Amino acid sequence: MQSKRLLIALFICIGVFSCKENKTKPDVKSLQTFIKPEEVKEFGFNLKEYIVKRDTIKFGDSFGEILERNHIGYPQIFNIAEKAKDTFDIRNLRAGKPYTLLCAKDSLETPQAFIYQPRKEDYIVIKLSDSIHAYRGKKPITIVEKEASGIILNNLSETMEAQGLPYSLINDMSDIYAWTIDFFRLQKGDRFKIVYKQRFIEDTIYSGIESIDAAYFKHKDESFYAFNFKVDSLKNISDYFDENTKSLRRTFLKAPVQFSRISSRYNLNRRIKYYGYKLRPHKGTDFAAPIGTPILATANGTVTESRRRGGNGKYVKIKHNATYSTQYLHMKAQNVKKGEFVKQGDVIGWVGMTGNTGGPHVCYRFWKNGKQVDPFREKLPAAESIPDSLKASYSEFIKPLKSRLDNIQFSDNKIILPIEQDSISQIQ
Repeated sequence: MQSKRLLIALFICIGVFSCKENKTKPDVKSLQTFIKPEEVKEFGFNLKEYIVKRDTIKFGDSFGEILERNHIGYPQIFNIAEKAKDTFDIRNLRAGKPYTLLCAKDSLETPQAFIYQPRKEDYIVIKLSDSIHAYRGKKPITIVEKEASGIILNNLSETMEAQGLPYSLINDMSDIYAWTIDFFRLQKGDRFKIVYKQRFIEDTIYSGIESIDAAYFKHKDESFYAFNFKVDSLKNISDYFDENTKSLRRTFLKAPVQFSRISSRYNLNRRIKYYGYKLRPHKGTDFAAPIGTPILATANGTVTESRRRGGNGKYVKIKHNATYSTQYLHMKAQNVKKGEFVKQGDVIGWVGMTGNTGGPHVCYRFWKNGKQVDPFREKLPAAESIPDSLKASYSEFIKPLKSRLDNIQFSDNKIILPIEQDSISQIQ
Protein backbone atom coordinates (compact mmCIF):
# COMPACT_ATOMS: atom_id res chain seq x y z
CA MET A 1 0.00 0.00 0.00
CA GLN A 2 2.86 2.29 0.90
CA SER A 3 4.62 1.60 -2.41
CA LYS A 4 1.39 2.35 -4.31
CA ARG A 5 1.14 5.78 -2.66
CA LEU A 6 4.77 6.57 -3.55
CA LEU A 7 4.15 5.62 -7.20
CA ILE A 8 1.11 7.93 -7.41
CA ALA A 9 3.09 10.79 -5.88
CA LEU A 10 5.88 10.20 -8.41
CA PHE A 11 3.44 10.43 -11.35
CA ILE A 12 2.00 13.70 -9.94
CA CYS A 13 5.49 15.21 -9.70
CA ILE A 14 6.35 14.16 -13.26
CA GLY A 15 3.09 15.79 -14.45
CA VAL A 16 3.86 19.05 -12.65
CA PHE A 17 7.37 19.26 -14.07
CA SER A 18 6.07 18.40 -17.56
CA CYS A 19 3.55 21.23 -17.40
CA LYS A 20 6.22 23.69 -16.27
CA GLU A 21 8.51 22.58 -19.08
CA ASN A 22 5.74 23.03 -21.70
CA LYS A 23 5.05 26.54 -20.42
CA THR A 24 8.69 27.60 -20.69
CA LYS A 25 9.35 25.97 -24.09
CA PRO A 26 6.46 26.58 -26.50
CA ASP A 27 6.48 24.52 -29.69
CA VAL A 28 8.14 25.89 -32.83
CA LYS A 29 4.81 26.74 -34.48
CA SER A 30 3.69 28.98 -31.62
CA LEU A 31 7.16 30.52 -31.36
CA GLN A 32 7.06 31.63 -35.01
CA THR A 33 4.05 33.86 -34.37
CA PHE A 34 6.17 36.03 -32.08
CA ILE A 35 8.99 36.61 -34.60
CA LYS A 36 8.65 39.94 -36.42
CA PRO A 37 9.09 39.43 -40.19
CA GLU A 38 12.05 41.15 -41.80
CA GLU A 39 11.15 44.65 -42.97
CA VAL A 40 11.44 45.65 -46.63
CA LYS A 41 11.10 49.43 -46.78
CA GLU A 42 9.98 51.33 -49.89
CA PHE A 43 7.95 54.54 -50.24
CA GLY A 44 7.96 54.72 -46.43
CA PHE A 45 6.02 51.43 -46.07
CA ASN A 46 7.03 48.01 -44.78
CA LEU A 47 6.14 45.94 -47.86
CA LYS A 48 6.07 42.73 -45.78
CA GLU A 49 2.78 43.91 -44.32
CA TYR A 50 1.01 44.05 -47.70
CA ILE A 51 0.32 42.17 -50.87
CA VAL A 52 2.34 44.22 -53.36
CA LYS A 53 1.07 44.62 -56.93
CA ARG A 54 3.29 46.44 -59.43
CA ASP A 55 2.38 47.46 -62.98
CA THR A 56 2.67 50.30 -65.48
CA ILE A 57 -0.05 52.62 -66.71
CA LYS A 58 -1.40 51.26 -70.00
CA PHE A 59 -2.82 53.36 -72.82
CA GLY A 60 -6.49 53.94 -71.99
CA ASP A 61 -6.01 53.20 -68.28
CA SER A 62 -7.54 55.55 -65.74
CA PHE A 63 -7.21 55.84 -61.98
CA GLY A 64 -10.83 54.74 -61.59
CA GLU A 65 -10.45 51.67 -63.79
CA ILE A 66 -7.33 50.52 -61.93
CA LEU A 67 -9.07 50.76 -58.54
CA GLU A 68 -12.34 49.30 -59.83
CA ARG A 69 -10.40 46.23 -61.07
CA ASN A 70 -9.15 45.90 -57.51
CA HIS A 71 -12.56 45.88 -55.79
CA ILE A 72 -13.09 49.58 -54.99
CA GLY A 73 -16.43 50.99 -56.10
CA TYR A 74 -16.87 54.21 -58.06
CA PRO A 75 -18.54 56.23 -55.23
CA GLN A 76 -15.43 55.61 -53.11
CA ILE A 77 -13.15 56.28 -56.08
CA PHE A 78 -14.81 59.69 -56.57
CA ASN A 79 -14.31 60.46 -52.88
CA ILE A 80 -10.61 59.47 -53.10
CA ALA A 81 -10.06 61.64 -56.17
CA GLU A 82 -11.66 64.67 -54.49
CA LYS A 83 -9.55 64.37 -51.37
CA ALA A 84 -6.32 63.84 -53.35
CA LYS A 85 -6.79 66.60 -55.95
CA ASP A 86 -4.91 69.30 -54.03
CA THR A 87 -1.79 67.11 -54.13
CA PHE A 88 -2.26 65.23 -57.41
CA ASP A 89 -4.76 65.37 -60.26
CA ILE A 90 -5.54 61.73 -61.08
CA ARG A 91 -6.10 62.71 -64.73
CA ASN A 92 -2.35 63.25 -65.04
CA LEU A 93 -1.45 59.56 -65.08
CA ARG A 94 0.84 58.92 -68.07
CA ALA A 95 1.11 55.68 -70.05
CA GLY A 96 4.33 53.79 -69.40
CA LYS A 97 4.85 55.17 -65.89
CA PRO A 98 5.01 52.60 -63.04
CA TYR A 99 2.56 52.33 -60.19
CA THR A 100 2.29 50.15 -57.09
CA LEU A 101 -0.78 48.97 -55.18
CA LEU A 102 -0.31 47.98 -51.54
CA CYS A 103 -3.17 45.64 -50.69
CA ALA A 104 -4.41 44.19 -47.42
CA LYS A 105 -3.81 40.52 -46.74
CA ASP A 106 -7.54 39.76 -46.75
CA SER A 107 -9.73 37.69 -49.03
CA LEU A 108 -10.42 40.65 -51.39
CA GLU A 109 -6.86 42.00 -51.27
CA THR A 110 -8.35 45.45 -50.64
CA PRO A 111 -6.04 48.28 -51.81
CA GLN A 112 -4.62 50.34 -48.93
CA ALA A 113 -2.39 52.69 -50.95
CA PHE A 114 -1.85 53.67 -54.58
CA ILE A 115 1.68 54.86 -55.42
CA TYR A 116 2.48 56.52 -58.76
CA GLN A 117 6.01 57.30 -60.01
CA PRO A 118 6.12 60.15 -62.54
CA ARG A 119 9.95 59.91 -62.39
CA LYS A 120 12.30 57.27 -61.05
CA GLU A 121 13.11 59.15 -57.86
CA ASP A 122 9.75 60.91 -57.30
CA TYR A 123 6.53 59.29 -56.17
CA ILE A 124 2.99 60.22 -55.12
CA VAL A 125 1.20 58.24 -52.41
CA ILE A 126 -2.60 58.18 -52.19
CA LYS A 127 -3.64 56.43 -48.97
CA LEU A 128 -6.96 54.67 -49.51
CA SER A 129 -7.78 53.41 -46.01
CA ASP A 130 -8.72 55.24 -42.80
CA SER A 131 -8.29 58.97 -43.47
CA ILE A 132 -7.84 59.32 -47.24
CA HIS A 133 -5.05 61.71 -48.16
CA ALA A 134 -2.21 62.14 -50.67
CA TYR A 135 1.38 63.32 -50.40
CA ARG A 136 4.53 63.48 -52.49
CA GLY A 137 7.82 61.79 -51.68
CA LYS A 138 11.32 61.38 -53.06
CA LYS A 139 13.51 58.31 -52.87
CA PRO A 140 16.98 58.79 -51.35
CA ILE A 141 19.54 59.66 -54.02
CA THR A 142 23.19 58.66 -53.84
CA ILE A 143 25.69 60.74 -55.81
CA VAL A 144 28.72 58.74 -56.97
CA GLU A 145 31.76 60.55 -58.35
CA LYS A 146 33.64 58.81 -61.15
CA GLU A 147 36.44 59.27 -63.67
CA ALA A 148 36.73 58.06 -67.23
CA SER A 149 39.15 58.52 -70.11
CA GLY A 150 39.74 57.18 -73.59
CA ILE A 151 41.58 57.51 -76.87
CA ILE A 152 39.53 57.87 -80.04
CA LEU A 153 39.83 55.00 -82.52
CA ASN A 154 36.87 55.90 -84.73
CA ASN A 155 34.51 58.39 -83.08
CA LEU A 156 33.60 59.64 -79.61
CA SER A 157 30.35 57.70 -79.40
CA GLU A 158 31.90 54.31 -80.21
CA THR A 159 34.85 54.89 -77.88
CA MET A 160 32.63 55.79 -74.92
CA GLU A 161 30.10 53.02 -75.63
CA ALA A 162 32.93 50.47 -75.79
CA GLN A 163 33.73 51.39 -72.20
CA GLY A 164 30.13 50.95 -71.09
CA LEU A 165 29.72 54.65 -70.34
CA PRO A 166 26.12 55.95 -70.21
CA TYR A 167 24.79 57.34 -73.48
CA SER A 168 23.68 60.50 -71.69
CA LEU A 169 27.32 61.13 -70.76
CA ILE A 170 28.21 61.05 -74.46
CA ASN A 171 25.53 63.65 -75.17
CA ASP A 172 26.71 65.84 -72.30
CA MET A 173 30.30 65.71 -73.54
CA SER A 174 29.24 66.69 -77.04
CA ASP A 175 27.19 69.57 -75.61
CA ILE A 176 30.14 70.91 -73.59
CA TYR A 177 32.45 70.96 -76.60
CA ALA A 178 29.84 71.64 -79.28
CA TRP A 179 31.13 75.21 -79.73
CA THR A 180 34.87 74.49 -79.74
CA ILE A 181 35.42 71.06 -81.33
CA ASP A 182 34.06 69.77 -84.65
CA PHE A 183 33.00 66.25 -83.63
CA PHE A 184 32.49 65.36 -87.30
CA ARG A 185 36.24 65.73 -87.83
CA LEU A 186 37.71 63.92 -84.85
CA GLN A 187 41.00 62.20 -85.60
CA LYS A 188 42.36 58.84 -84.52
CA GLY A 189 44.41 59.48 -81.41
CA ASP A 190 42.30 62.35 -80.09
CA ARG A 191 41.68 61.74 -76.38
CA PHE A 192 39.51 62.77 -73.47
CA LYS A 193 39.30 62.67 -69.67
CA ILE A 194 36.23 63.31 -67.51
CA VAL A 195 35.42 63.81 -63.84
CA TYR A 196 31.67 63.38 -63.43
CA LYS A 197 28.90 62.42 -61.00
CA GLN A 198 26.15 59.81 -61.43
CA ARG A 199 22.85 59.53 -59.59
CA PHE A 200 21.63 56.27 -58.03
CA ILE A 201 18.26 55.73 -56.38
CA GLU A 202 18.56 53.78 -53.12
CA ASP A 203 22.19 52.97 -54.04
CA THR A 204 21.31 50.58 -56.87
CA ILE A 205 19.03 52.08 -59.56
CA TYR A 206 20.87 54.25 -62.09
CA SER A 207 19.14 57.60 -62.47
CA GLY A 208 21.31 59.57 -64.88
CA ILE A 209 24.23 61.98 -64.91
CA GLU A 210 24.23 64.53 -62.11
CA SER A 211 26.96 66.68 -63.62
CA ILE A 212 30.27 66.76 -65.47
CA ASP A 213 32.55 68.69 -63.14
CA ALA A 214 35.64 68.81 -65.33
CA ALA A 215 36.72 67.55 -68.74
CA TYR A 216 39.76 67.52 -70.97
CA PHE A 217 39.84 66.93 -74.72
CA LYS A 218 42.91 66.81 -76.93
CA HIS A 219 42.04 67.38 -80.59
CA LYS A 220 44.62 67.91 -83.35
CA ASP A 221 47.30 68.25 -80.64
CA GLU A 222 45.42 71.16 -79.07
CA SER A 223 44.20 70.86 -75.47
CA PHE A 224 40.71 71.95 -74.40
CA TYR A 225 39.90 72.07 -70.69
CA ALA A 226 36.35 72.55 -69.41
CA PHE A 227 35.36 73.31 -65.81
CA ASN A 228 31.79 73.60 -64.55
CA PHE A 229 31.56 76.80 -62.50
CA LYS A 230 28.57 78.52 -60.89
CA VAL A 231 28.48 82.16 -62.01
CA ASP A 232 25.21 83.08 -60.26
CA SER A 233 24.41 81.37 -56.96
CA LEU A 234 21.03 83.07 -56.54
CA LYS A 235 19.74 81.91 -59.93
CA ASN A 236 21.77 78.67 -59.79
CA ILE A 237 23.39 79.40 -63.17
CA SER A 238 26.57 77.54 -64.11
CA ASP A 239 28.55 77.15 -67.31
CA TYR A 240 31.78 75.70 -68.68
CA PHE A 241 34.99 77.71 -68.91
CA ASP A 242 38.58 76.89 -69.84
CA GLU A 243 41.69 77.23 -67.68
CA ASN A 244 41.99 80.88 -68.75
CA THR A 245 38.43 81.81 -67.60
CA LYS A 246 37.16 81.95 -71.19
CA SER A 247 33.73 80.52 -71.99
CA LEU A 248 33.61 77.38 -74.14
CA ARG A 249 30.36 78.53 -75.67
CA ARG A 250 29.93 80.36 -78.93
CA THR A 251 26.86 82.20 -80.09
CA PHE A 252 26.12 79.30 -82.49
CA LEU A 253 26.27 75.51 -82.25
CA LYS A 254 28.45 73.92 -84.89
CA ALA A 255 25.63 71.59 -85.96
CA PRO A 256 21.82 71.41 -85.67
CA VAL A 257 21.82 67.64 -84.96
CA GLN A 258 23.84 65.43 -82.62
CA PHE A 259 26.06 62.57 -83.82
CA SER A 260 25.30 63.01 -87.47
CA ARG A 261 27.62 63.26 -90.46
CA ILE A 262 28.02 65.95 -93.09
CA SER A 263 26.82 64.45 -96.37
CA SER A 264 27.26 67.61 -98.46
CA ARG A 265 29.10 70.84 -97.64
CA TYR A 266 28.55 74.44 -98.67
CA ASN A 267 29.85 74.59 -102.25
CA LEU A 268 29.22 77.41 -104.73
CA ASN A 269 30.92 75.44 -107.56
CA ARG A 270 28.93 72.22 -107.25
CA ARG A 271 28.02 70.40 -110.47
CA ILE A 272 25.62 67.41 -110.54
CA LYS A 273 25.59 64.68 -113.19
CA TYR A 274 21.79 64.34 -112.97
CA TYR A 275 21.46 67.96 -114.14
CA GLY A 276 23.99 67.58 -116.98
CA TYR A 277 26.89 68.89 -114.86
CA LYS A 278 25.41 72.36 -114.88
CA LEU A 279 26.55 74.66 -112.14
CA ARG A 280 24.16 74.26 -109.21
CA PRO A 281 25.63 75.98 -106.13
CA HIS A 282 24.84 74.38 -102.77
CA LYS A 283 24.45 77.19 -100.24
CA GLY A 284 23.78 74.95 -97.27
CA THR A 285 25.42 72.16 -95.26
CA ASP A 286 23.64 68.80 -95.29
CA PHE A 287 23.67 66.69 -92.11
CA ALA A 288 22.56 63.10 -92.77
CA ALA A 289 20.58 61.55 -89.90
CA PRO A 290 17.75 59.03 -89.44
CA ILE A 291 14.17 60.21 -89.90
CA GLY A 292 12.86 61.56 -86.61
CA THR A 293 16.23 62.81 -85.30
CA PRO A 294 15.64 66.04 -83.33
CA ILE A 295 16.78 69.25 -85.06
CA LEU A 296 18.14 71.90 -82.67
CA ALA A 297 18.15 75.67 -82.91
CA THR A 298 21.83 76.59 -83.17
CA ALA A 299 21.32 79.91 -81.34
CA ASN A 300 18.70 82.00 -79.56
CA GLY A 301 16.29 83.81 -81.84
CA THR A 302 12.76 84.38 -83.17
CA VAL A 303 11.07 82.07 -85.69
CA THR A 304 10.32 84.10 -88.83
CA GLU A 305 9.05 81.18 -90.96
CA SER A 306 7.64 77.73 -90.23
CA ARG A 307 6.01 76.36 -93.36
CA ARG A 308 6.27 74.07 -96.37
CA ARG A 309 7.38 75.38 -99.75
CA GLY A 310 8.62 73.71 -102.96
CA GLY A 311 11.95 71.93 -102.86
CA ASN A 312 12.63 73.11 -99.32
CA GLY A 313 9.87 70.91 -98.00
CA LYS A 314 8.91 71.63 -94.41
CA TYR A 315 11.34 74.10 -92.90
CA VAL A 316 11.97 76.62 -90.13
CA LYS A 317 13.83 79.93 -90.40
CA ILE A 318 15.13 81.82 -87.33
CA LYS A 319 16.34 85.40 -87.03
CA HIS A 320 18.98 85.58 -84.29
CA ASN A 321 19.82 89.27 -84.43
CA ALA A 322 20.33 92.04 -86.99
CA THR A 323 23.29 90.14 -88.47
CA TYR A 324 22.55 86.41 -88.42
CA SER A 325 19.70 84.10 -89.51
CA THR A 326 19.52 80.30 -89.97
CA GLN A 327 17.24 77.94 -91.88
CA TYR A 328 16.55 74.19 -91.48
CA LEU A 329 15.10 72.32 -94.49
CA HIS A 330 13.42 68.97 -95.35
CA MET A 331 11.84 68.42 -91.93
CA LYS A 332 9.47 65.59 -91.19
CA ALA A 333 7.55 68.05 -89.01
CA GLN A 334 8.11 71.40 -87.33
CA ASN A 335 7.94 71.86 -83.58
CA VAL A 336 7.67 75.68 -83.53
CA LYS A 337 5.45 78.36 -85.02
CA LYS A 338 6.16 81.74 -86.57
CA GLY A 339 6.75 84.39 -83.91
CA GLU A 340 8.00 82.01 -81.21
CA PHE A 341 11.25 82.77 -79.38
CA VAL A 342 13.58 79.76 -79.19
CA LYS A 343 16.71 79.15 -77.18
CA GLN A 344 19.92 77.52 -78.30
CA GLY A 345 19.46 73.73 -78.22
CA ASP A 346 15.63 73.79 -78.35
CA VAL A 347 14.08 71.10 -80.58
CA ILE A 348 12.50 72.99 -83.51
CA GLY A 349 11.61 69.97 -85.66
CA TRP A 350 12.64 66.48 -86.77
CA VAL A 351 14.71 65.15 -89.67
CA GLY A 352 12.63 64.05 -92.65
CA MET A 353 12.60 63.80 -96.45
CA THR A 354 10.14 66.49 -97.51
CA GLY A 355 10.88 68.55 -100.63
CA ASN A 356 13.72 67.72 -103.03
CA THR A 357 15.91 65.25 -101.23
CA GLY A 358 17.42 61.85 -101.98
CA GLY A 359 17.66 60.74 -98.36
CA PRO A 360 16.88 61.78 -94.78
CA HIS A 361 18.89 64.84 -93.77
CA VAL A 362 18.59 68.45 -92.67
CA CYS A 363 19.97 71.16 -94.94
CA TYR A 364 21.34 73.88 -92.67
CA ARG A 365 21.59 77.36 -94.18
CA PHE A 366 23.28 80.34 -92.61
CA TRP A 367 22.84 84.04 -93.39
CA LYS A 368 25.15 86.91 -92.45
CA ASN A 369 23.91 90.40 -93.27
CA GLY A 370 21.37 88.94 -95.68
CA LYS A 371 23.89 86.81 -97.61
CA GLN A 372 24.19 83.02 -97.38
CA VAL A 373 27.63 81.99 -96.13
CA ASP A 374 29.47 78.87 -94.94
CA PRO A 375 29.15 78.82 -91.12
CA PHE A 376 32.27 76.64 -90.83
CA ARG A 377 34.36 79.42 -92.35
CA GLU A 378 32.91 82.17 -90.17
CA LYS A 379 34.67 83.40 -87.03
CA LEU A 380 31.63 83.48 -84.81
CA PRO A 381 31.72 85.51 -81.58
CA ALA A 382 32.21 83.77 -78.25
CA ALA A 383 29.86 84.03 -75.31
CA GLU A 384 30.79 86.13 -72.29
CA SER A 385 33.67 84.98 -70.09
CA ILE A 386 33.71 84.91 -66.28
CA PRO A 387 33.19 88.37 -64.73
CA ASP A 388 36.35 89.97 -63.37
CA SER A 389 34.91 89.84 -59.84
CA LEU A 390 34.84 86.00 -59.95
CA LYS A 391 38.14 85.27 -61.70
CA ALA A 392 40.18 84.90 -58.50
CA SER A 393 37.72 82.46 -56.92
CA TYR A 394 37.46 80.56 -60.23
CA SER A 395 41.24 80.09 -60.38
CA GLU A 396 41.23 78.61 -56.86
CA PHE A 397 38.20 76.45 -57.67
CA ILE A 398 39.76 74.75 -60.71
CA LYS A 399 43.21 74.03 -59.22
CA PRO A 400 42.33 70.63 -57.67
CA LEU A 401 40.15 69.68 -60.64
CA LYS A 402 42.86 70.46 -63.19
CA SER A 403 45.41 68.55 -61.12
CA ARG A 404 43.06 65.59 -60.98
CA LEU A 405 42.51 65.63 -64.75
CA ASP A 406 46.23 65.90 -65.42
CA ASN A 407 46.91 62.86 -63.22
CA ILE A 408 44.45 60.56 -65.02
CA GLN A 409 46.63 58.22 -67.07
CA PHE A 410 46.01 56.58 -70.44
CA SER A 411 46.97 52.95 -71.02
CA ASP A 412 48.60 51.53 -74.14
CA ASN A 413 45.52 49.62 -75.28
CA LYS A 414 43.82 52.87 -76.46
CA ILE A 415 40.69 52.19 -74.40
CA ILE A 416 40.54 53.11 -70.72
CA LEU A 417 37.74 51.62 -68.66
CA PRO A 418 36.02 54.08 -66.31
CA ILE A 419 37.47 54.17 -62.82
CA GLU A 420 34.88 53.11 -60.27
CA GLN A 421 33.54 55.35 -57.54
CA ASP A 422 35.94 57.64 -55.72
CA SER A 423 33.52 59.30 -53.34
CA ILE A 424 29.87 58.97 -52.42
CA SER A 425 27.36 61.41 -50.98
CA GLN A 426 23.66 61.04 -50.30
CA ILE A 427 20.74 63.36 -50.95
CA GLN A 428 17.68 62.56 -48.86
